[in-house]
This record gives sequence, structure tokens and C-alpha cells, in this order.
Amino acid sequence: MTRSALLVLENGTQFYGKAIGAEGTTVGEVVFNTSMTGYQEIITDPSYFNQIVTLTYPHIGNTGTNEIDNESLRVQVQGLVIRNLPLVASNYRSTLPLSEYLEQKNVIGIAEIDTRKLTRLLREEGTQNGCIIAGNMLNAELALRKAREFPGLNGIDLAKEVSTTEQYSWTEGSWNLKDRLSVQSANLPYHVVAYDYGIKRHIMRMLVDRGCRLTVIPAQTTADTVLAMNPDGILLGNGPGDPTPCDYAITAIQTFLTTNIPLFGICLGHQLLAIASGAKTVKMKFGHHGNNHPVKDLISGRVMITSQNHSFAVNEHTLPDTLRITHISLFDGTLQGLHRTDKPAFSFQGHPEASPGPHDVASLFDYFIKLIIAYRSQYHIINK
Repeated sequence: MTRSALLVLENGTQFYGKAIGAEGTTVGEVVFNTSMTGYQEIITDPSYFNQIVTLTYPHIGNTGTNEIDNESLRVQVQGLVIRNLPLVASNYRSTLPLSEYLEQKNVIGIAEIDTRKLTRLLREEGTQNGCIIAGNMLNAELALRKAREFPGLNGIDLAKEVSTTEQYSWTEGSWNLKDRLSVQSANLPYHVVAYDYGIKRHIMRMLVDRGCRLTVIPAQTTADTVLAMNPDGILLGNGPGDPTPCDYAITAIQTFLTTNIPLFGICLGHQLLAIASGAKTVKMKFGHHGNNHPVKDLISGRVMITSQNHSFAVNEHTLPDTLRITHISLFDGTLQGLHRTDKPAFSFQGHPEASPGPHDVASLFDYFIKLIIAYRSQYHIINK
């Protein structure tokens, strides 16, 4: 790493380091992620759109990169901030070192800075807008101006920016050592319509593993269009930004709630289900980002270690009688899970597919399938 790089926060703090990836300038909301593994899944997660991600684990890049572990079609982060970039990547699945991967994807990154200092700053002062300049012409004044001009995420609808523009089918299951990525055409009895607000691939794979064939649709697809597909269940996927401006999604969900079709909301989908039910959301000080977050299941009393990535949360003080809390964060007590009291609709704030992360919450996918089976049985739906 011979090229220089500079990160400047909106409060004027400067971090000089070494450039990794592409040259140029990028701006975004700077957040920190406490995961020890899964950097490729993190940077390709659409929920990070318009954000610069700081990884607190000091050694990033030691397993290289490959195309299979991408959670979307491209790198979604605005920039990457790390402490150390190992010179050697060791993994039989690796096809490119991280720095070359970032350069190929035209993503700007900075290494060799004090990420602990940056994390403490974000934790104490809250999320900061920032600008990274990578190359040999570093201009701190320009970087500060760009950081302060960045509009942030409040009130911005990003779901429609990252969503697919075309409907498509998905029948690809999870990766395994024997079959690699298995594509199934048979033994998929359940039809699930999945809203792409920025959906991750492994969420879809977890459903395919459980017998679902998915029709993935753009974020702004109307409820009437979905209902005409006669789905067995509807998935409200993850995604970036503020849920409040997504009025098209809220309207569609309100229509679905007049039916008995099972609904499963994840991350942004969780927040949208809450808003559609009458609750409100708030912007968090620095959000939840990592795969080591403890969450308590209030029904079973079980504590789960979960994968998280969100900057907004549902305000528990605004819940209507039709919503009951099922999960809470043991870090700060914020709301993590909801269930409608009158409909087969539920949601989870974290990422239960755990890509990356532990699989403690995978049972939520099983619960979704139980609701689908009950719905099909109640309405005598045969295989379609």
C-alpha cells in the first residue's frame, strides 16, 4: 500500500492512512461494525447503502474474497475503513485479495488508521458524516466540506434506490461443501413473494432450504399485483435508510394486513410492518452493526447472539394494541421483534439469516413456514 488516504468527519476530525481499493473521493454516514468475520457479506449488504463502514476487528482481508459470498450484485458501502490489511489471504475459496476486489468494484477504502479512536468517537458523539479521499492529492478542506454537505439518512428513501427494477424468480439454496450452491426446481411447495427493499441473497437461500420458491419483486410493487400472484406468504426484506418515507411500502403492507396471508418482516421490513400497524420509528445514536449482539426472546426467555445492521428502530412507546413485543436487545433494551395479535404477521429487527454471524435466530424461518402451512390448510390451498 503506497497510496495515501484521508478520512475527515463532519466534526473536523482527520484520520490519515493508506489507500486500499480505488482512487477518488467518497462520502457517506460513518458507522462501526463489531463483527470479527464476514467482511465481504457486510460490504455487499444493501442495508449499508450510503454508509462508510468501519470494521473494529483489526485484521480484515485474511480470507480474501469470492463471488459466492456476495449478498447482492455489487458492493453497497460507500467506503471501507479498517486497521490492518494482511499481505496474505488464506482460503481455498478465495479468488481475489480484498484490495484488488475493492479496486475491481471501484470502491474506496482506507487502512492503517486508529479504528479504536474512531469507534470511540462515533459511540460517544453519535454517527458522523464523513469523506474519504484516496490518492496522492489529499485535500482536507475539500473532504470536510463534502462531509458536511452530505444529507445523511433521515427522511431519505433508499429502498427504491437499491431495489431490483425487474421481477425475478429465486430457487437457489444455501452453499454447502458437497453441492456448492444448489439450485432446486422440485420439492419447493410454498410460493413466497419477497419484497426487495435491499434484500440479501442468504435470506432467500434460507427460505429455499425450507421448501420455498421465491418471486422477488421491486420495492414499489403494489399490493394488488402481489395478491394476484396468490402467494402462500409475503416476505418484507431488509434494506437501507429511513422507513418513514417509504409510503408505497406502508400502503401495500396495510392492504396485506386485511388478509390472512402470513407476513415476515426483516430489518427495514420489520420497521415498515410496525409503521403500517400504527407505530413510529426513531433514528438511533449510532445504530446496531455487528454479528455479536445479544437479543432476548421474551416468549422462551432464551438469549440469542444475533447479526444486526440498522440505524433506525421502532419506538416501543408508540405500539398499538395489535402489536406485542417478542424480542429485545440486551445491549440497550431497544425493540427487536414484533408479532401482530390479530394476524399471522411478525418481524425481527436483526438479520436472522446470519450472513455473517451465528445461526441462533434461524428458527424464525421455521416459524414462517409453520404459518404458511397453517394458512394453506385453513384455506385448503393445494400445490400451485
